[in-house]
Amino acid sequence: MTSSRDPGLQPERTRLAWRRTTLTCTVVAVLAGKQAIHDDITAAGVAGASASALVWVGFLAVGHRRIQALEAARPQALSHRGALLVAACTIALAAFAVAVML
Repeated sequence: MTSSRDPGLQPERTRLAWRRTTLTCTVVAVLAGKQAIHDDITAAGVAGASASALVWVGFLAVGHRRIQALEAARPQALSHRGALLVAACTIALAAFAVAVML
């Protein structure tokens, strides 16, 4: 006997959390670019802002894929690879923020 599971609003809450996190990541990348060109342009600042933009694109791809996956009736769990990529993007953004501030 199979029981149909009613996921309720949990997938919707998770989808909204991914959208908020992606928006936050976008703001961080934009602020990194703004900080890099604020006073004087340095090689470390440009490199940090460029790397932040690249990491942002990676995070955006993972977030978009996850948001799309959550629209299914029975969404699959986030893969280990996806979780590692998101964690690496978050850590990299923090590291690049330090590079931009120097």
